[in-house]
Amino acid sequence: MADVGEVLMSVLSTIRVPKPGDRVHKDECALSFSSPDNEGGLYVCMNSFLGFGSQYVDRHHARTGQRAYLHITRTRKTKKEEDINTGSGHPPKKKPTRLAIGIEGGFDVEQEQYEEDIKVVILPDRQEVTSEDLTTMPDVVKERVSLSMAGIMAADSVSHTLQVQQWDGEVRQESRHAADLKQLDNGVKIPPSGWRCDVCDLQENIWMNLTDGKVLCGRRYFDGTGGNNHALLHFQQTGYPLAVKLGTITPGGADVYSYDEDDMVLDSKLPEHLAHFGINMMTMEKTERTMTELEIAVNQRVGEWEVIQESGTTLRPLFGPGLTGMKNLGNSCYLNSVMQVLFTVPDFQSKYVSNMDKIIDDAPSDPTQDFKTQVAKLGYGLLSGEYCKPAPDPGDENDASEPRGDQIGIAPQMFKALVGRGHPEFSTNRQQDAQEFLLHFINMVERNCRSGANPSEAFRFLVEERIVCQESQKAKYTQRVDYMVQLPVPMDQATNTEDLQEAERRREEGDSAAPTVRAQIPFTACMAALSEPEILTDFWSSAVQAKTTATKTTRFASFPDHLVIQIKKFTFGLDWVPKKLDVSIDVPDTLDLSGLRATGQQPGEELLPEVAPPSLVTPDVEVKGILGYHGNEEDDSLYSPLLSPVLDDSTVSQLCEMGFPLEACKKAVYYTGNTGIDAAMNWIMGHMDDPDFSAPLVLPGCSSGPGTTPTESVSEEHLATIVSMGFSRDQATKALRATSNVLDRAVDWIFSHLDDLESMDVSEGGRSAAESEGRDPPPGPRVRDGPGKYELFAFVSHMGTSTMCGHYVCHIKKDQQWVIFNDQKVCASEKPPKDLGYLYFYRRVAE
Repeated sequence: MADVGEVLMSVLSTIRVPKPGDRVHKDECALSFSSPDNEGGLYVCMNSFLGFGSQYVDRHHARTGQRAYLHITRTRKTKKEEDINTGSGHPPKKKPTRLAIGIEGGFDVEQEQYEEDIKVVILPDRQEVTSEDLTTMPDVVKERVSLSMAGIMAADSVSHTLQVQQWDGEVRQESRHAADLKQLDNGVKIPPSGWRCDVCDLQENIWMNLTDGKVLCGRRYFDGTGGNNHALLHFQQTGYPLAVKLGTITPGGADVYSYDEDDMVLDSKLPEHLAHFGINMMTMEKTERTMTELEIAVNQRVGEWEVIQESGTTLRPLFGPGLTGMKNLGNSCYLNSVMQVLFTVPDFQSKYVSNMDKIIDDAPSDPTQDFKTQVAKLGYGLLSGEYCKPAPDPGDENDASEPRGDQIGIAPQMFKALVGRGHPEFSTNRQQDAQEFLLHFINMVERNCRSGANPSEAFRFLVEERIVCQESQKAKYTQRVDYMVQLPVPMDQATNTEDLQEAERRREEGDSAAPTVRAQIPFTACMAALSEPEILTDFWSSAVQAKTTATKTTRFASFPDHLVIQIKKFTFGLDWVPKKLDVSIDVPDTLDLSGLRATGQQPGEELLPEVAPPSLVTPDVEVKGILGYHGNEEDDSLYSPLLSPVLDDSTVSQLCEMGFPLEACKKAVYYTGNTGIDAAMNWIMGHMDDPDFSAPLVLPGCSSGPGTTPTESVSEEHLATIVSMGFSRDQATKALRATSNVLDRAVDWIFSHLDDLESMDVSEGGRSAAESEGRDPPPGPRVRDGPGKYELFAFVSHMGTSTMCGHYVCHIKKDQQWVIFNDQKVCASEKPPKDLGYLYFYRRVAE
């Protein structure tokens, strides 16, 4: 051991003891999905605390010179070992009472028991040092190495820390109405049982208003179950904010909802408020599930939706390359489904998987934080087949059930943490919208592919919008880039209207045996709703210099290699409660969109003049010249005055009272021309996701925001992003200067000024891009084009009442066989429910 001791002494200065804040990656390899559970275990660098599988630890040593690694191997205890250790077989699992992980009342982070073996390994010869070996070494070596080993093992792994942070426990807050709640002395006394809605006699989902004691039913769900909204309607009529769910009252509390705060809340004076209406909390027993129990039931009840998951048949498990399952990290099925589909697209395979070795060679010192590395790692994990082994037997020796298709699979913890970092939704473990995540990921790909191949181009296409003024018959053409077709669902086109009406009638009559009937919507009706002209009633026509009616027609200016179609199933009811349309749509296997090809300006067709609408100013406004818009990008001597807009103060005030930011309210009123609250509200709903939603109003004609100058330098990062989309640097600079350096606004601006950009010939340096490169710069984004004929190769389905709950699975066609990917379960599909999908993926048919 002398040699090993000498080696340890030589590397002692590189061995660190983890401190608070250090990120310890002891559960997952930074470059693969190797873990302590896999053959070969995991090697944790005792300096950087990065983990590496056996196949990558030598590479890390060669690149960094680090030699000391803590080798962790973990084996799962058998059922008998667990029973012996616990002494009494299986202790009953504690039922979760909060949507949380790793905290009291929440889900346990780890249920299975493992035995761990650790030792220090010195590279490059992989000399091993066990804890016993350390006892014979000098004190200085023994102390430093032992402290480092203990610190690494005691530290929470990054994945564990993220799990606990992301599931934040759904802790309810005290209602602002609780302390001073007004209660009417109206003599109302509520019995301890037998409650019915005062309006419709419903006996389930019953709530009592804590101000007047009214007993009414709760909200109605999309499928007709739940209540009839009478408690909500009562609040809208009276403004009485708090209600308690009868049947959930126990000595420990009850479900209290604040309609005004639109959330479940705490009421510290609940015993007093209930006693006012004759209810003694200490004698009450729970007879209905609480709202948390209902939510947890949805999250745990993954096998409930039989049709989409094909649970009515025995499915044949599949294993092999491209058939690897993904572990659910806690409501991460939306991510799993989207990424499974994306890595069947050749562009993503060639960009990330085919170049895996080069990407790893070029990875930064901390590859866990590198987008390209983590995407390549995920792609290789899904396609290589290395991780699609059957999951180990759960331990029931007498279990003779048929195989379920569960795999060991991969747990995309680093990937999820990286793509969700800083995002208010994707950084949590709450359920998300798969469509929103797809666009979020494509946006990240765009930002990270400024040079070389960009796989998101497979989905990118141009949309042409043609607006025709109905008074002058003159037209305006604009183009914008898009990655997805959002297909409306015309519910009035259902082919089984009579069945729907009959089922609705029976539910209203309280018939518990009334069947759930799904609306049958023809796909052709959805396409017709997409392609038919839209009527614009408040269109400002530059031809007639006034507001008039116009029609807007949307067509494809290019057809992408791969087309994504979203069925717009999620909407809002009349009371602004989110709901999901329960529909069946006969989505075809093949699609011909050739008839929706844009044609551009027609022969003899006149275009609307390029004249801006009049500014909203008063005649007596004092005009002051300031450094604002300049007519020539290179001549700062040409200024135009910035005019102060006159806004309808009452409309601005109404919007502010709804809780919207003041500057957003000003913009809504300005851009809708002072036409009233409805138009302004529609503008706000359509722009809430804009990055500059709350930014100060910058008037058209002023290219600079407050406190800036027209010559202010633009963001190099934003420039690179726009240039990567196929525009010249001069074009990108002009767009950013016209939009106060806001990237998303600049991209929108550039697509609406393509005609102007084509004529650009002067750059900041005095030479055009055409002169410097010897050719004209491309006038638009880099898009592919071809025939508009497609075939279906994948679809993502959602089960549940809204995007914020439920479960996602995907079906992918591989070698003419439909395969269902349900997290870790990968099986041959027997009855792919193509009529119930949410996102559909088509690829171009080669001619």
